[in-house]
Amino acid sequence: MTRMRLFEERCVELYSAAKIRGFLHVGIGEEAVAVGVSAALAPADPVVSTYREHGHALARGVPMDSLMAEMYGRATGCSGGRGGSMHLFDADRRFYGGNAIVAGGLPLAIGLALADAMRGTGAVTTCFFGDGAYAEGEFHECANLAALWHLPVVLACENNLYAMGTAIERAQAETDLALRASSYGMAAWAVDGMDVVAVAEAARRAVDHVRGGGGPVFLELRTYRFRAHSMYDPERYRDKAEVERWRERDPIDALVARLLEEGALDEAALERIRADALAEVDRSVESAEAAPLEPVEELTRHVYAEQGGRS
Repeated sequence: MTRMRLFEERCVELYSAAKIRGFLHVGIGEEAVAVGVSAALAPADPVVSTYREHGHALARGVPMDSLMAEMYGRATGCSGGRGGSMHLFDADRRFYGGNAIVAGGLPLAIGLALADAMRGTGAVTTCFFGDGAYAEGEFHECANLAALWHLPVVLACENNLYAMGTAIERAQAETDLALRASSYGMAAWAVDGMDVVAVAEAARRAVDHVRGGGGPVFLELRTYRFRAHSMYDPERYRDKAEVERWRERDPIDALVARLLEEGALDEAALERIRADALAEVDRSVESAEAAPLEPVEELTRHVYAEQGGRS
């Protein structure tokens, strides 16, 4: 979680300095969701994410150097510099990326889960999406198919209470999303998304249920983003006092307090963790700034499939 926090804080600085361009959506405050869910997954389990996916990619094991290079639009980035912040992919790690379209990752996840089910691989697909995506038709179509076909998929809804600038109670007649999801005939429950231990336990239970043949599971991860929807967002839709109340539940601070109380770590060890993460971020920036841009003559690649050569 410290690596995620420091990576994204640096990205905010770099964006403000115009070194990172395009859109930038950070998940500062939501780190417990990415870490807790990812801890329950095996390397062969596919993961599909949203446009707020830096933490998911890091938790999945995507190297920070390749992520930062992608943020810079460099050729060494995980998507070759073509995707930027919202389109991080690493097929070798079965991380099928961010998606700029709200709910756009859900049909992809259903397809991946169906493919693994047909091949009998035993893999469990996890799809992250927000409460805003819950209101889209894709979610309901995909939830229905997942239950109907008994697919091996965990639908992980990051409910941070705001779909861009719309509060959940202004968009959803029933704000208990797990309750509504259960109507599709799948197991569904909510968990405190600010508590990484609670998330890890809930995710393990969900993955074990799915891998054991129990069918899909819906997890409502009740979390909160401390920063605006994106770097372009003036954030006029929520009260600053509300944000500060949630900041008091910072998932990193909560875990630190727990570890110190249990004697699992001491202050010196925690300082080393932070120092190591900060050094890793520094190295990733240095690597990205030294990396090449994609040659102009390569810009038309990947528009069409390549068969026996470049098209």
